[in-house]
Amino acid sequence: MDYAIYFFNDLLKIFALVIPVLISVAMIVWVDRRVWGAVQLRKGPNVVGPFGLFQTLADALKYIFKEVIIPVRANKVIFVIAPIVTMSLALVSWAVIPFSETLVVADINVGILYIFAVSSLGVYGIIMAGWASNSKYPFLGALRSAAQMVSYEVSIGLIIINVLLCAGSLNLKDIVLAQKNIWFAIPLFPMFVIFFISALAETNRPPFDLPEAEAELVAGYQTEYSGMMYALFWLGEYANILLMCALGTILFLGGWLSPIDVYPFNAIPGPIWFIFKILLLFFLFAMVKAIVPRYRYDQLMRLGWKIFLPFSLFWVVLTSAFLYFFNLLPA
Repeated sequence: MDYAIYFFNDLLKIFALVIPVLISVAMIVWVDRRVWGAVQLRKGPNVVGPFGLFQTLADALKYIFKEVIIPVRANKVIFVIAPIVTMSLALVSWAVIPFSETLVVADINVGILYIFAVSSLGVYGIIMAGWASNSKYPFLGALRSAAQMVSYEVSIGLIIINVLLCAGSLNLKDIVLAQKNIWFAIPLFPMFVIFFISALAETNRPPFDLPEAEAELVAGYQTEYSGMMYALFWLGEYANILLMCALGTILFLGGWLSPIDVYPFNAIPGPIWFIFKILLLFFLFAMVKAIVPRYRYDQLMRLGWKIFLPFSLFWVVLTSAFLYFFNLLPA
């Protein structure tokens, strides 16, 4: 009986997390489009619902009722599984994200390793989609995406090591609480900038959207997909973008902590601050897409391996030396 109660409680927690994340994905797509519209001096979505708020819902209904077409030459089983894998992995990572000191589904001591491991698996869904389509454009897009994600995960890993050295814990809640006096974005500002740029590359966002470059690869690994299977890729991509914004908030912007510990700032609930910081980072994601032109692929790889990787490694040594010589290493 006790096991049934625990299972039911865990199930409620999962639904209480997954449903708001899916709703948030729908809302940030609207925000994304409105930001692009403002930058390009046009209205953006403004017809379906007040201020166009229901435009994403209309798009979702369109995808639900569209026919799912599976190419004759495709490997049908893997072709169908690929978008499910991508979407599932994007949602699973949210289990360890703490919205406040008590509001978290799974408070594990190696939360940062869990996110890093699960996000690394995301490349498999894309490779499966590109290979199973049995078409040259999806295959090229999948190869590009795999190389890109692996390249920038290396620099993200070194950036996270800098944060872990300062926090002295792999627990995401402990990392946030270690920023009570000063957010890590201030002493580790170069790492914060590199993390943001690497997150753009990791999520295939412009100017690093080369796996989906429409001028070269039609739609990359998504070319042969239609209907709800295409929508799952789309939902997974935006869920991953939100996840990277949440991770950036936890690692560098103090998570749910108020920027100033004085009234009325400290009277605002922690989850509100957390959501506000995620939206702030996402706004920067949207602005970059609207402003920065797309990189060439050789420029993308050079940036990751010849600039970000050596600089991140150098900063790990610098951070370690500083903490050691000034006796600031966490107990």
